Amino acid sequence: MRQNLYTRLVLILIIVALAIWVDVSDTLMIKNPINQNVIAERNVRPHLGLDLRGGLQVILEADVEEGVDITADQMEVARAIIENRTNALGVAENSITLAGDRRLVGEFPGVENADDILSIIQQTGLLEFVDFAGTPVDVGTTIQTDYASNLVADGATVYHTIMTGANLTSVGVTNDGTSPEPVIAIEFDVEGTTIFAEYTTNNVGNYLGIVLDKQVISSPSISQPLVDGTGIITGNFTVESANALTVQLRYGSLPVPLKVVDTRYIGPTLGEDSLQKSLIAGLIGMIIVILFMGLYYRLPGIVADISILIYAAIAFAIFKFVPVTLTLAGIAGFLLSTGSALDANILIFERIKEELRSGLTLTHAVEKGWKRAWSSIRDSNIATIITSAILFWFGSTFGATIVKGFSLTLALGVLISLFTALFVTRTLLSLVLQWFKPTNLKRWFGI
Repeated sequence: MRQNLYTRLVLILIIVALAIWVDVSDTLMIKNPINQNVIAERNVRPHLGLDLRGGLQVILEADVEEGVDITADQMEVARAIIENRTNALGVAENSITLAGDRRLVGEFPGVENADDILSIIQQTGLLEFVDFAGTPVDVGTTIQTDYASNLVADGATVYHTIMTGANLTSVGVTNDGTSPEPVIAIEFDVEGTTIFAEYTTNNVGNYLGIVLDKQVISSPSISQPLVDGTGIITGNFTVESANALTVQLRYGSLPVPLKVVDTRYIGPTLGEDSLQKSLIAGLIGMIIVILFMGLYYRLPGIVADISILIYAAIAFAIFKFVPVTLTLAGIAGFLLSTGSALDANILIFERIKEELRSGLTLTHAVEKGWKRAWSSIRDSNIATIITSAILFWFGSTFGATIVKGFSLTLALGVLISLFTALFVTRTLLSLVLQWFKPTNLKRWFGI
């Protein structure tokens, strides 16, 4: 039994050491001890939500007529594309989630220029290479296109689409050396290379329109056949506009058009103030809890205080490592789960005191107290986890990210609190009783 306790103690110390390592680090790095090469590296900076860091929240809705069916796969593809686009703009901690059948909720912590985000989100990014034959078309002209044949609409020729951006394999901003403006270098896949080579070979002297979202962005003349599967897009770009277009082309076109139905911007000053107040409130609450447990439950209470501190260290480490985006609601869920950890300890200690009052020895009272308290601890925590799952589903379905954050941190906190109450507290208390062997139970257990 004693050997088992020491094994548990070693395991607890290892877990605590790892947790503290994550808690105090911004980057975890494992190096080869021989040549000091980095084997593994992970960023573990805390991820703060909009209400703590400030930023932009955007609610998007499919811009289609009522009755038009939109599949879950289409919305998931749209979500992934928007996430990739905004990541490419440098918004690395964004969160794009599905909300119901037709809506997406985008959260962009730390964003200050909302216009860049909104413009990149709303554009479908449909790139077409269009046969203009011998007719040059001004840049900026809006046209209609058909992928099958030349048609006539309202007396104007509807140009023929040679191929779309689906045949692109790479897109990047570069400079062709002939002008100071940047250009966009493109490269086609095998199918696109064949189509492009055949078309340019047969249409030297004609105009090839490069059209984005039905608007002409370039109308170059074909001076020679292009057979190597590469080309450039020119259009009097600035560096910013070229980068924005590259992002659109690189991450494809949206399967459904989206419109912005609501935006909300939170300033960084408000977020910083909320974070400071949350930390102060949490610290005050933790101090009160530690004092109460120590004064009321005496020796077991002091052990529980150590366990609660270990709980906080492990929980924060997991939040950083996963990572979990921390919001005010998420912090509230974490603090509420701290109550679950206390509740488990209180149930156990009260059972132990009952057994001691009934005349059992200290060792038997502790063992029986743990067994009798377990059913209550199990049932209450299972109920909490089920409730958290329901809240998480609700938040995911209706775009209530505040509810999602609360339910996630609450569920994780409850699971960690179970570990600390049933494994850490029990191990530490058993070891303390073996080492200390208290005889004045009224003084040390408050009975």
